[in-house]
Amino acid sequence: MSNNKLAKLLTDKLPPSSPTLFNPWRDHCADCEPCNDPDAKLARLAAHLKCDPGFILCGEAPSHRGCKHSGIAFTSECLLMSGAIPRMPPMSHRLTTKKHPYKERSATIVWKALYNLGIEKRTILWNALPIHPHEPGNEQSNRTPLPAEVDEFGKPALQMLVKEFPSATVVAIGKTAERLLDKMGIAYTPVRHPAARNGATEFTQGLKSLVGGAPAGTAVEQTLFDCRPKRNR
Repeated sequence: MSNNKLAKLLTDKLPPSSPTLFNPWRDHCADCEPCNDPDAKLARLAAHLKCDPGFILCGEAPSHRGCKHSGIAFTSECLLMSGAIPRMPPMSHRLTTKKHPYKERSATIVWKALYNLGIEKRTILWNALPIHPHEPGNEQSNRTPLPAEVDEFGKPALQMLVKEFPSATVVAIGKTAERLLDKMGIAYTPVRHPAARNGATEFTQGLKSLVGGAPAGTAVEQTLFDCRPKRNR
C-alpha cells in the first residue's frame, strides 16, 4: 500500500472534532496559519509513513503542542522548523500564529533518543488515541483519553498500521498504549512515557535496551532541535 493511501485510510474513519476531541486531519485549528490546514497535516503524516520501519512507537494521544499542529505523533512545530524530522525538509514558514513555535518536551526527548540510537529513519510514531483529547471547549489543553475513546477510535487505526508493517517491533509508550495493545493481543515492548516522573531517562534507557545491536547513532547536535531564527553570518 502506498504511504499516501495508508495515511488517508488511517485518518478517514476518525470522527470530526467535538467539544472534547480535536481531529487535526479533518478540522481547522484556531491558531494554525492558513497554510497549515488538514491537508497539509495529512501530507506530513504520509511522508512520515514513507519508510520500511523497524519500529512502531505508540504513545497515548496527541497534545495541543505537538501532533495537533504537525499531524505526526511526538512531533512539534519547532522540530519541523529545525529539520529534525526525516523525509521532511525544514519548514521555511511558521505553522501557527503563536509568537514562538510550539515546542513539546516529550517530542524532543523521543526524537533525540531515536537519533542517538540511529533509528530515526526507520521508526513510525503513532498514538493509542490518534486525535487530541482536551478539556471541554478548551483546545489549548490536554486530558487523559477515556478508555472508550481509545477503544472506539484507536483500535481500528492501530490494527491497520501494525498489519501494514508486520515485521516492525511495536513499542508501547505508557500505560494507555499498553492497555490497548493487550486488548488487541498484539505483542509489544513497554517503555516509560517521557512525560512521566523520571520518564525521560527511563524512556531512553528502555528504548536503548530494546534496540540493542542496532547501528549506533551519531552524537546529536543541539542545533538540530533549535527552531530559533538563524542569524546570517
